[in-house]
Amino acid sequence: MHQKYSYLNNAGEANSNDTFKAKCARDIKHYLRLVQYCLVVGGTGPLDEWGIAGGREVYRALGLPTAPYVEALSYARNRGCAPRDMSAQALTEYNALLDYAINSLS
Repeated sequence: MHQKYSYLNNAGEANSNDTFKAKCARDIKHYLRLVQYCLVVGGTGPLDEWGIAGGREVYRALGLPTAPYVEALSYARNRGCAPRDMSAQALTEYNALLDYAINSLS
């Protein structure tokens, strides 16, 4: 991802220093945690309420591109494997929730 979005390493951009990198990783982990919560409750409520509502607008207001977040969530989606990581049914639901988050950021 760092090669694809190398311009983000320029001074002042979203990946230009360790603090910004840590914040990006924090946000991605936040989305993955919300996907896990959605799997537990059986709906998109946590993702809607804490991830999507206003998330895209916040990134725009701060001048942060959403493409790297989409790329990271897509990577997570493509790495899931049944039965290694979870059951086939859980993986289907997991992928659908990741797609939901990806579409909200696209």
